[in-house]
Amino acid sequence: MAITFYSEGVNIPKFRRREVSRWITDVAASYGREIGEVTYLFCDDEKILEMNNKYLGHDYYTDIITFGQGVDNLLFADIVISLDTVASNAEKYGQRFETELLRVIIHGILHLCGEDDLDDESEAKMRVAENRALSMLSEDQSEMWRK
Repeated sequence: MAITFYSEGVNIPKFRRREVSRWITDVAASYGREIGEVTYLFCDDEKILEMNNKYLGHDYYTDIITFGQGVDNLLFADIVISLDTVASNAEKYGQRFETELLRVIIHGILHLCGEDDLDDESEAKMRVAENRALSMLSEDQSEMWRK
């Protein structure tokens, strides 16, 4: 199992990598999956727009792109997250940045576990899955963040 975190053009948020990795692993396990190798790349809006355009043919900003596959029950992925869009979405939805970032971090894993958000119905199911995953954290999410 390997979960790694990188950044390009932004600082990696100051979360506790070991605790976040354990949580990601637990969420995957709740779907009967194991982490093979998952890499997160944190970037800005311009980088994610470039990647969205280049690899998916989409000419718009997004908070996350998940490039992944499952082999048997093992999950392998490169997950790209725009911290700019996470911040603007946190403001838009009245969430703390930290909570919105955790939601987006797990969103990519949920896609790999079979959840989708292509239409209103599946998007509603994805929100339930995200909330269920977030509820697996302790009530005090501050333990996930370094001071």
